[in-house]
Amino acid sequence: MGLALGAGGLAPLAARADCAAAPAPVLNLAFESRYAEGDAARATLDEEREAAAKAALDPLDGFISDLAGELEDALSAAYPAEARAGAACLLAQMGDWARADALAELGTRTVELTIGSRLAAFALMAGHAAPLAPDSPDLDDIRAWLTRRMEAQMVFWETAPDRASQNNLRAWAALAGAATAGLVDDPVMFGWAAWSVTYVLCSADADGSLPQEMRRGKYALHYQLHALAPLTTAALVLKEGGLDLTARCDGALGRAVRFGLSDLQDGARSAEITGQVQSYFDGSDTLDTWQLAWLEAYLRLDPDPEIAALAASMRPLGYSKLGGNQTLIYGGEG
Repeated sequence: MGLALGAGGLAPLAARADCAAAPAPVLNLAFESRYAEGDAARATLDEEREAAAKAALDPLDGFISDLAGELEDALSAAYPAEARAGAACLLAQMGDWARADALAELGTRTVELTIGSRLAAFALMAGHAAPLAPDSPDLDDIRAWLTRRMEAQMVFWETAPDRASQNNLRAWAALAGAATAGLVDDPVMFGWAAWSVTYVLCSADADGSLPQEMRRGKYALHYQLHALAPLTTAALVLKEGGLDLTARCDGALGRAVRFGLSDLQDGARSAEITGQVQSYFDGSDTLDTWQLAWLEAYLRLDPDPEIAALAASMRPLGYSKLGGNQTLIYGGEG
């Protein structure tokens, strides 16, 4: 689809004619922990609570998934005009949520702890779409909205529970902060994100295991990998912003990555620490490729040949909470 030209050059940017309307914004969100009440280790799922959390999150996660598809279409468009219109559509849809001040009311501590991954997805996708549609009329609203949401997160994490303060949830909030800081050029938020990533990474044991994730019993390896998604992606965003954290705490990021990847065959290292067969190997869980989508970001930091071969065997790699198709975003070969 071409763009109309006026006397002054490109016409004011508008989303393409077939751009679907955004779904109704999620203005408030409330659900309790998925885990059994009284389970401090968060290692025993409660099926009813898990179903309730999923039902509450489905409208939000569905929108994020749809936006990731829009971004993939824009980034893979054959012509610049198509890419520009696709990015404008994504930003227009996100702009509707921004103007409605979506996610302003987080009704439980569990939601405050877990909203980071969704904020990260919005910020990352806006950041990838903005260069394709830099004159989008929705960008200012999106920047202001994400700034509000992240300022609330920065305050929240100052009094968050001790265990959460160094686990994957803090890492996801850090990724949201890094991506938003890049979008709005906020050095304070950038510094908070860098400190948060460092705080989590420096908790890693000598073998690379993350202690807060190893507390999760049979889900320890699952959560080690889950933490690596925001840690690696945030480390890349921060490096692109001028701050390289890869050497911090004796290369904690690389050690954590290699611990997780070394355990993919049988989960033996995590099982030795936890005393439990890991969920991927006891028949209760399945390791899907999206759980390793962060490999594309990590390879930009450390082009290790063995890790590159692993990523190549699974491409394309994508995860909506990281912005969608990571192979396309970070230039991995399909």
